[in-house]
Amino acid sequence: MNDATWTLVTDVVDRVQQSIRMTDYPAIVILDGDRRQVLSDYDYIQGENARTDFETRAADHAQALHARRFTFAVPQIIEMIPGSLQAHAFSVRPLRDGEQECVVWTAYDADDGVDYGWAPYTRRPSGQPIFDEPSTFHLPAMPTSGFPGLRLLRLLTAD
Repeated sequence: MNDATWTLVTDVVDRVQQSIRMTDYPAIVILDGDRRQVLSDYDYIQGENARTDFETRAADHAQALHARRFTFAVPQIIEMIPGSLQAHAFSVRPLRDGEQECVVWTAYDADDGVDYGWAPYTRRPSGQPIFDEPSTFHLPAMPTSGFPGLRLLRLLTAD
């Protein structure tokens, strides 16, 4: 991953983390092309239709901007399974054993390809989140169709 894309990753993750501190849980995408544009959607975590609509809108904006890179981040719950991670939609329910709250991200650069990662966090007894730094996944990434940013990626690279 190049420095320009990593800068976008840290920017988008910081924006989602700031929203979580304010008890909001949006999906945020930063599109970088002829100009930079930031889009957010607070309904993204509510279901598949909201996810599809937002990523399709983001792809339309990315194409209009001639975007060469994007970063996409959303709060999710990761379940740690031996040898892999499984992402679930975020909810405010108590975590189950093996689950971890995190900001999951997808980064794409037209020259360098795609990277996936996360920024896990824990909560103090008061509920205040304590965030780790973003990092790339160190497991083979085989995202499923519902993985954040994957529809956007497919729409932009379909040519």
